[in-house]
Amino acid sequence: MTHDLNRRTLLKAALGSAGLGALGSLPAFAQDARVRLYWWGSKERADRTLKAVSLYQERNPSVKIDGETLAWGDYWPRLATQAAGRNAPDLIQMDYRYVAEYARRGALLPLDEFMGKSLTIGDFDKASLDSCKVDGKLYGINIGNNSNALIYNKAAFQKAGVPEPVDVTWDKFFELAAAVTKAHNGEYYGTSDGSAEEVAFENWLRQRGKALYTEDGKLGLTEQDAAEWFAMWAKARETKACPPADLQALDKNNIETNLLTQGRAACAFNHSNQYVGYQVLNKNPLGITMYPQGAGPNPGHYLKPSMMWSIYARSKVAEQAVKFANFTVEDVDGAKLLGVERGVPASPKVREAVAADLDAQGKLVVDYISHVTPKVGPIPPAPPKGAGEIQTMLRRIAEQVSFGRLSTTDGGKQYVSEAQAILSRA
Repeated sequence: MTHDLNRRTLLKAALGSAGLGALGSLPAFAQDARVRLYWWGSKERADRTLKAVSLYQERNPSVKIDGETLAWGDYWPRLATQAAGRNAPDLIQMDYRYVAEYARRGALLPLDEFMGKSLTIGDFDKASLDSCKVDGKLYGINIGNNSNALIYNKAAFQKAGVPEPVDVTWDKFFELAAAVTKAHNGEYYGTSDGSAEEVAFENWLRQRGKALYTEDGKLGLTEQDAAEWFAMWAKARETKACPPADLQALDKNNIETNLLTQGRAACAFNHSNQYVGYQVLNKNPLGITMYPQGAGPNPGHYLKPSMMWSIYARSKVAEQAVKFANFTVEDVDGAKLLGVERGVPASPKVREAVAADLDAQGKLVVDYISHVTPKVGPIPPAPPKGAGEIQTMLRRIAEQVSFGRLSTTDGGKQYVSEAQAILSRA
């Protein structure tokens, strides 16, 4: 079996189950249970997922699980197409930004009826449950908690004689990054260009008392906010704290092509659960810390479900899909196979059991969540319909600004104009 997650290819992992002759008098529906499982992520995530699938099938030979995975950028267009064609997978790895959109258009199944039965997540805290609810109903199963995280190459800073960027302001961060670039003679940059990273943009906005979206689904920022964001990164390019546009364009928005992994930049703006995937692909020891912070009192970070399991509304095997999802978050053996690559488990008993067996990398992620938890603000409302399109649009406009095709002011105006148009028609 091969895993090529750098290209626009679909990995299909049909894992065989025990022969039907061994099932005896099991009812026909159990013999025929076949669950389509769909997720995005790195090869590390694929390997862990397939191991969990394999163990579950050993214990439940009447169930066959077919796995499909794509990189983030290809994942959502395919899911949208399948949902529109009423042929979506049974068990969907869902993101917080999309759950409200899919739930409100009737593509997801409310899970409340399974609670206390095949879904035994009663030990999740209120925040972990509420973050997966839409309009008071449960539409997702929290796979793990995470927060924004700056992942960086420790050796790049140490060899340059520059302090690591731990809990620093934005100004100090760019100063350190520029020093790393200079120490490496401009062939290696202190940070990747984060202007296209919506997670970093949102964190920065929250530090300023703003938001990407308001409670009623409107845009929560102004043209000036967006222009100042682009201007900050334009200055970083001028000081060579981050790479020029043509080099940054090599990043195709996944771990494998991120400039940190390519050995071209020392920092990547991401989430804490992705630390494990990055470390697997990087030979140098990586550090993890909070995003750079503003001078004011407003926290940019918040805890969120790194991702969740959701069930397709038209699934004919919803019960079996829920049981496998429950296996990954409440069964210690299943949860250990996933580790913390999808986030720190929400279940206290599972979190304790998983933490006991973690390697140094996994423990670092758990420690990071403990470090950031006292410093977070409230979780923002789930993004409105059209938010995924706006995220893609930010990447496009940020690239146009970085190449000089748009000024930072015009970039801010275009971002707000296009975002408002998307939200108005969504």
